[in-house]
Amino acid sequence: MIHVIATIEVHPGKRDAFLEEFRKIMPTVRAETGCLEYGPAVDFPSDIAAQTPIRENVVTIVEKWDSLDALKAHLAAPHMAEYRNRVKDIVQSVQLQILQPVS
Repeated sequence: MIHVIATIEVHPGKRDAFLEEFRKIMPTVRAETGCLEYGPAVDFPSDIAAQTPIRENVVTIVEKWDSLDALKAHLAAPHMAEYRNRVKDIVQSVQLQILQPVS
């Protein structure tokens, strides 16, 4: 199993528009072979000192895949290419962290 943390920075004021498009693709992605978890999250304000400053223009996607091959197939899927085309004017940058659980 692998974990993916995708940090999506959107243009100012465009987070809701991005989330609207992202929600459209979620059922299709969750039905993909090897997808164990796939969902968006946004920064939550707290009084915890170690928390980084709130990022109003960031959406974090938390993913779990059963293998790297499943993730690669997801990234190459035609519906993901269509989705990326729909959000290209909303998204400013994308960063991926691909992580392996350890025991």
